[in-house]
Amino acid sequence: MVKLQTITDYSSSLPASSDNDYHSAGYFAAHKLDDFSAESIAATAIYSRKDFYKITLAKGDSTYHTGGNSYRIKSGEHALIFSNRETPYHWEVHTEYCSGYSCLFTEDFLPLHTYIRPADWKVFDSNGPSVFYLNKEDSERFKAIFLKMIEEQESSYSHKYDLLFLYVLECIHTALKLEPNAEAGLNSAAGNLTKSFKTLLAGQFPLITPSQRLEFRSAQNFADKLFVHTNHLNRALKTITGFTTTQLITQRIMQEAQALLIHSNWTISQISDSLGFDEPTHFTHSFRRYSGKTPSAVRKLV
Repeated sequence: MVKLQTITDYSSSLPASSDNDYHSAGYFAAHKLDDFSAESIAATAIYSRKDFYKITLAKGDSTYHTGGNSYRIKSGEHALIFSNRETPYHWEVHTEYCSGYSCLFTEDFLPLHTYIRPADWKVFDSNGPSVFYLNKEDSERFKAIFLKMIEEQESSYSHKYDLLFLYVLECIHTALKLEPNAEAGLNSAAGNLTKSFKTLLAGQFPLITPSQRLEFRSAQNFADKLFVHTNHLNRALKTITGFTTTQLITQRIMQEAQALLIHSNWTISQISDSLGFDEPTHFTHSFRRYSGKTPSAVRKLV
C-alpha cells in the first residue's frame, strides 16, 4: 500500500498550539518554521502523500522534492510552496533549523457554502505552478499574511475560521498574481472544459489497492465522459495547458506508477494491471520511454 501521512500523524509533531485539532470547520494550523522541533523537521522528511494541503513560506537552506523534481532554496533565498494531497513530497533541510512559515489544512476546512475545492486552485494542481521564488518585497508580503493567520487562529472570534479561509485565499491569489499569464483563458469554454478534464483525471487517484483499475485512461474515454469530440477536447487542453490530452493522461499515470514503485509493495504486474496496461511488458516499455528507466531499475533504487 502507498504510504499516506495523515494530519493526525503530522500534527503530533507540530509546535504546540491551542488549536491543533479538528473542529466543525475542519483542521487548520499555521506556524513559524523557526519554532519546529527536531521531531517536526523529521516529519517533513517523510516522502509520502498527505491527506492535507500545505502552504510553506521558506527561507533557505533547504530542498523541496516532489514529482521527480527538486527545488533548491539557497541561503538567503525565499520561496512559496503549495503542496497537494496527490503528489508525494518531502523536505530536505540542510541546516539545524527551518526559517519561515507554514499553514496546513484539510479539505473540510473550506466553508460549506463555497463550491470551491482545493484541487480547483491552480497552485494545488500537479500540472500548475506550485513553487514561487520570491524577492524580498514579495516575501515580506506573504510573511504579513502568515502572521495574520497565526494571530487569528489564537483568537476567540466566533467566525475566525471564515477569516482564516480568506487569508488562505489571499495567499493563493497573491501567488497567482506573480504569474500574470497563469489564469489566462481559464474562464473561457476551453478553460472550463480543462477544469472538468482535470477533475475527472484527478478523481481516479491515488490507487490504494491492487484491485483498483483506472476507468478512464484514453483520450476517447475522457471525451465520451465529457460529451465532447476528442479533437475538441485536445484543442482545449492544448490551448490552456500546452499539453495534449494523451500527454496529460500519460504524465499522471506515470507519476502514479513511480509512486507505486517506490512506496508500495505491489508487484510490477499488479501495478501494470491497475494502471490499465494489457501486459507488464507494455507497461515497462511505456515507463522506460517516459522516465528513461525500467520499473525494475526504479524499484532497486529504493
